Amino acid sequence: MKTQEFIRRYVKGERHFSRVNLRRADLSGANLSGVDLRGAKLNGADLSRANLFGANLNRANLSGADLSWADLAWANLSGTNLKGADLSNASLSWARLNRADLRGAKVTDEQLARAKSLRRATMPDGSKHA
Repeated sequence: MKTQEFIRRYVKGERHFSRVNLRRADLSGANLSGVDLRGAKLNGADLSRANLFGANLNRANLSGADLSWADLAWANLSGTNLKGADLSNASLSWARLNRADLRGAKVTDEQLARAKSLRRATMPDGSKHA
């Protein structure tokens, strides 16, 4: 799906976009609050400063994505591939990161401490969270 088509449909009120292919899409600054992107392909996408409050990104591929300064509060990132993603200054308050793969991601311990759950997540250094 083209980025412009995705944004147009979201603005019209559509929220369910599971398994959509938005690889390398420029969604910087977009308001995508409450969007359902389960299983979406967002690897290499620019989501910097995007509002993803309460978004469902379960099992999405966000490897190499730019999520710097993004609002991911209350988002479901369970099972999400975040390898090498830039989460610098992103809000992860109450986010669910169960089984997420954060290897090589740019994220601080302080950010992760605000998450609701990190059960069995692979941490940036490759270790497993209990």
